[in-house]
Amino acid sequence: MIPFDFDYYRPETLHEAVHIYQELKSANPFYYSGGSEIISMSRLGSICPSAVIDLKAIPECTCMDITSKSLIIGSAVSLTRIAESNLFPFLSTTIKRIADHTNQCRITIGGNVCGTIIYRESVIPLLISECDVVVQTANGLKNRKINELWNGRMILEQGDFIVQFIIDREYLFLPYFHIKKVKNEKIDYPLITIGMLKKDGLLRAAFSGICEFPFRSLKIEKILNEKESPDSVAQKICNALPAPPINNIDGSDGYRLFVLKNTIVEMLKKIGEI
Repeated sequence: MIPFDFDYYRPETLHEAVHIYQELKSANPFYYSGGSEIISMSRLGSICPSAVIDLKAIPECTCMDITSKSLIIGSAVSLTRIAESNLFPFLSTTIKRIADHTNQCRITIGGNVCGTIIYRESVIPLLISECDVVVQTANGLKNRKINELWNGRMILEQGDFIVQFIIDREYLFLPYFHIKKVKNEKIDYPLITIGMLKKDGLLRAAFSGICEFPFRSLKIEKILNEKESPDSVAQKICNALPAPPINNIDGSDGYRLFVLKNTIVEMLKKIGEI
């Protein structure tokens, strides 16, 4: 049960959603797609929105289409729908390990990418594929590359929201590698999650769980593609992290580095066998 009252809006167009937000912005409204995080945080008293603006009735936010050039995924599309479509196998594989099936039906890709939970694993294939992000602003739609908006989290102006992710069709068929290591159960927050994709003979990689935010690092990718032993490459990557490793009840910083190094070695050996 949510212990406070709030107003609920369900716009049917992008313009209507922005208009409602602008009318209510002084009262702390929240955009809502899957809503799992908003509901959980409201129950705990971590947030107290006066209004929620549900995006699930807006066609652009709920579409999932494939064209001759790209895959278009609306921000309010559930993880379950993406996984079952398997249109982008790298993304499908990644999100199948996020939460359990019941919660995957509620969590949306936009909510996962923009949420406050630090892991946000669904962003890994999006960062590696350098997808376009369609953002609704007060001044209309804007199309930006994800790496222009991502700085450990999605950087959006107040009142903006993500409408769609657009992935170049080429990435749907490239070889990829994904490993998630957890402390106990198959479905859990990651000690580390690593996604790799091979394009033009070079590996790209993104990570979650090792630092306080998911990231893709060009510096690490340069190391990853050096012609050195897997152990040497793995150690260099451990020394090149963009922030200190997480140190919490699920795993100490030293243990996470140990798992990271061994997982990179494991992945590189598998890649070398293909």
